[in-house]
Amino acid sequence: MPAFPRVVITGLGFITPIGLDREAVTESLRAGRPGFSPVQWFPNCPVALAGTVPGFETGLMNQVEWRWPERYVVPRETLRGLSPHGLYAYCALEQALADAALPPQAVADGRTGLFTASAGSPAMLRHHLNEGAEHKGQRVHPMGVVRSIAGTLSFNLAAHHHVRGAVTGFSSACAASAHALGYACDEIRLGRQDRMLIVAGEEPVWETLLPFTGLRALSRSADPLRASRPFDKLRDGFVGSGGGIALVVESEASAAARGVRPYAELAGWGQAGDGHSPAQSEPEGRGIAQAMRNALADAGADAAEVDYVNPHATSTPVGDAAEALALRAVFGEARPIVGATKGITGHPLSMSGGLEAALCCLAIREGFCPGNPQLENADDVCAGLNLPRTLTELAPRVVLSNSSGFGGSNVALVLRRQ
Repeated sequence: MPAFPRVVITGLGFITPIGLDREAVTESLRAGRPGFSPVQWFPNCPVALAGTVPGFETGLMNQVEWRWPERYVVPRETLRGLSPHGLYAYCALEQALADAALPPQAVADGRTGLFTASAGSPAMLRHHLNEGAEHKGQRVHPMGVVRSIAGTLSFNLAAHHHVRGAVTGFSSACAASAHALGYACDEIRLGRQDRMLIVAGEEPVWETLLPFTGLRALSRSADPLRASRPFDKLRDGFVGSGGGIALVVESEASAAARGVRPYAELAGWGQAGDGHSPAQSEPEGRGIAQAMRNALADAGADAAEVDYVNPHATSTPVGDAAEALALRAVFGEARPIVGATKGITGHPLSMSGGLEAALCCLAIREGFCPGNPQLENADDVCAGLNLPRTLTELAPRVVLSNSSGFGGSNVALVLRRQ
């Protein structure tokens, strides 16, 4: 059997609470500086913080009144179909395409595909449903569906960029963009596509985030330095966040043809289910552990080779404990650095896997491993894990990134330095 082509990541785009481009995100990551802002959605609202997106004004339903950084030109026809997170994703993708030096004719050549992840726009959907009810179905916005439902990123970005390769969206909740990266890797390995665009986005608004209070999953802290603290004994839930993330993934040969230097090789991936609960992790972390083992096997890597792990680690009591047990089971005495970046980014739901893979790329390129700046007292279940508070100046060679979604949908990605 012929060897699979190597898959590499060549372009990154960031619209996030910790920065609107690679340089700003790298600076925040190095400093361990959280991107949380006060929110006052309702009187006596139990949620005080969210990872909002600076530089964008998208609170109104009329896109004509939106504002965004001047560096981005959004055609009016494209803007009509976008939700707020669609705008974030559009801008992130523009960054990633420029970063990868990928011209429009290559994007539209039929050998480039688009995989996306988002929960849609609950705010837009609520607005359009209320409008339809108010007018008893006699007045319905012509773009209400395509800018509201979960596939909105695929609809709009594929049309705008004339993508003629594989196009689809993933809906495995907080594992969705990690799934998108894994299946993109397979598309390229199997020769179906030369390159894939991976784009995800979420909106840090009450319609998206407050429903998680019903699961007691959101932190109620108003202190940005203590609200999101993965693995800490006093963690009380995640800080919801949003924005847009984009990655260009392609075969090594495709990148070499343009003379582009990859950030990292996407060396392998794995997935496994918990088979336990629709809303909570299996307490022993067996599904998470199996996903990691599957990913390492796919990458041809041993657990002892991993220098850094970016865990899913949302800062929820049950989820972090399950992942800690999984990490202990897989790595044993190997003790790679475990640095949970949601301590500063918050949890951007479906875009978290893509964002964290991109942060791992920065760590590999820039030569450091993120720490756990919000961690004060590690939970006893973390005994044996290497959880430094501060950044480690170490150029990781092999990195593993975990993601977990509702229903116990676990994905692990392995990245390797080129």
